[in-house]
Amino acid sequence: MAKPVTIRPATQADARAIAELYQIAAEGVADYIWQGLEDEYPGLSGVEIGAARYARPNELFSYENCLMAEVDGHVAGMVMAFVTETDGEPLPDDFDPVIRPFAELEEDKSLYISGIAVFEQFRGLGIGTTLMDEVEQRARRDAHPSLSLIVFEANQGAARLYQRLGFEETARRAIYPHPLIHVTGDALLMVRPLD
Repeated sequence: MAKPVTIRPATQADARAIAELYQIAAEGVADYIWQGLEDEYPGLSGVEIGAARYARPNELFSYENCLMAEVDGHVAGMVMAFVTETDGEPLPDDFDPVIRPFAELEEDKSLYISGIAVFEQFRGLGIGTTLMDEVEQRARRDAHPSLSLIVFEANQGAARLYQRLGFEETARRAIYPHPLIHVTGDALLMVRPLD
């Protein structure tokens, strides 16, 4: 018999688990960002830097924008989502080339699912779908026009799942090669309009 899954808002105490789960979801992109912040956080590992950042309130990448999934009182997964706002201006030429594809793939005024992941031992229990349902409920409650996310083209299973959930690819950008990035090919912006 499947154990019940509880969904709750994240707290500051979840920051480490959020960083570990975000690291899974980001396929090396989080590691790249955290490595670039080592001077600001001397002596901390990448995940510790991520945890310190997710522990901050009033930021987009904060525990305040996360929901946690628990099974038997243990964190099993998380989703982070926040509203994107773009000014439509092109990025400057000297913008970080590794981050550029992701910065360019934004849907204005959308509730953007910036990361969703489930720890390996809890996969196959429908937790990811449950988290997506919770985000959709929030988006509808707050009258957001759409949901959006970025998925790696190489992660075909996830892309198919999102298509089944009503997301459609609206744009793509080539992933800039870097030793810390675990995937190649394109990053896809997928959007689901909410009626």
